[in-house]
Amino acid sequence: MRELTPAGRRILDAASALFYDQGIHAVGVDAVARAAGVTKKTLYDCFGSKDVLVACYLRARDERWREWLTSYVDHHAATRTSTGRRASTDKDRDGDRDGDVAADRKVGVERVLATFDALEQWSRRENTRGCAFVNALAELPENADHPGRGVILEQKRWLLGYLTDLVRAAGIRRPGTVAAGLLVLHEGASVSYGTGVPTRAVAQARRLAALALADNA
Repeated sequence: MRELTPAGRRILDAASALFYDQGIHAVGVDAVARAAGVTKKTLYDCFGSKDVLVACYLRARDERWREWLTSYVDHHAATRTSTGRRASTDKDRDGDRDGDVAADRKVGVERVLATFDALEQWSRRENTRGCAFVNALAELPENADHPGRGVILEQKRWLLGYLTDLVRAAGIRRPGTVAAGLLVLHEGASVSYGTGVPTRAVAQARRLAALALADNA
């Protein structure tokens, strides 16, 4: 994200809330400017067009999601598997390499599954209406010229790459195929969370992910 002036930050914050809660087409620049307490001229001076503002809204949301997801996985997976790491060290001292490998794999699997725990908390706080990127994609024109489309596709490709890296680090067979399946579970759970059908969609996706990882261990 480019550096914003204080007015630009207020505009982006107002647009982010309005676009997600009410929809991109339903919210005009007049409403954004009014919510931000600025003139339309100031809005255009800061962003140039509504299309660019939409792209900035999506980019800022993507940055927050990436930071939340990676930080959650690094912290919570490490906490959850700390006992396993100590056990692995003890076994290694006894020469039990198989136990060490198994413990390392458990750590890797927990990191993959932690992405669903992170999604659950994010959905409760930030994604009550489902995935902002999927919602936005449904509203944007199909031509590739809209700057928001590139942000959305980049976000999905990044998540697939991140999941692939986690799966590969866990020693799972066919990491690309497994990660693609996990992305489908992530996306489906995110969309389903917004409808409430089925209930506890993210938890169910997590269970299916655990089965997929076990089948390819």
